[in-house]
Amino acid sequence: MKKGIIMRTTAAITAIATLCLTLPAHAEFKLSDRYTDKDGDLIADIPEDSAQLRDPDTLIFAYTPVEDPAVYAEVWQGFLDHLAEVTGKKVQFFPVQSNAAQIEAMRAGRLHVAGFNTGSNPIAVACAGFRPFAMMAAADGSFGYEMEIITYPDSGIASVEDIKGKELTFTSETSNSGFKAPSALLKGEFGMVANEDFDTSFSGAHDNSILGVANKDYIAASIANSVKARMIDRDVISPDQIEVVYQSQTFPTTGYGTAHNLHPDLQEKIKEAFFSFDWEGTKLLEEFEKSGEAQFIPITFKDDWAVIRTIDEANNVTYDCN
Repeated sequence: MKKGIIMRTTAAITAIATLCLTLPAHAEFKLSDRYTDKDGDLIADIPEDSAQLRDPDTLIFAYTPVEDPAVYAEVWQGFLDHLAEVTGKKVQFFPVQSNAAQIEAMRAGRLHVAGFNTGSNPIAVACAGFRPFAMMAAADGSFGYEMEIITYPDSGIASVEDIKGKELTFTSETSNSGFKAPSALLKGEFGMVANEDFDTSFSGAHDNSILGVANKDYIAASIANSVKARMIDRDVISPDQIEVVYQSQTFPTTGYGTAHNLHPDLQEKIKEAFFSFDWEGTKLLEEFEKSGEAQFIPITFKDDWAVIRTIDEANNVTYDCN
């Protein structure tokens, strides 16, 4: 599949990000008028009109853009082969380059199965008709990661308060640990407001932020510690290059699911593929056990993403994407 088929222009990506991230006086989670939610589970219903259903010959899968796409194409291949076998479809991995592009691709019907990062999940659900049903977890069923604010040794930052008057690097506005959670927590716990008490910049991805701090290009950054753990395990950075000055509560990880308008039989087969996949001896296990993950478990957006919607509400974020 050619890159241009899914990727849009910078203007289009900016437009969809702006469309989905507006700031009203009071935030409330609401699906786009494109979708219905008759059962009240906060995700788009599967269309009742068969003419609106899609049953593509090739399923396009995209994993959240957090690290080296070339690495993850290989990591996911074993699972995608299993997905192809269970569904009887061809399956293609697309290394999406940004959260906004991934959301826009599903909204436009060019992305069928995906893992959206924690912070992008509500936007993908509201604006793109994403129906999440799975998440990675440890062998014992536990799951989650923490947002960390990191710096480098001898940076002059030993606590969150030391960031005042300096710069904090975020990843993107759709990221939970890379923007939403730290914005809410810094304001709520420390009374620190971005671009008032400290300057901000955006790196575009967690690995960019982590590498930037490790190489002293950024003085401080907010990141997902699961990404940091995998980078340390691959020797991309060493632990002594990073110091943690803040760690949050545990958040849900990447949510996996489908576009709402895939044929319901196909959606069930895709779910079956996730929950029947044997991780033992796979590159998926080799990569994700670095952050304590070894299986897919069922989730619901209504329950498991409640804390993320609360953070969005604290940040006055709504999803006006009609």
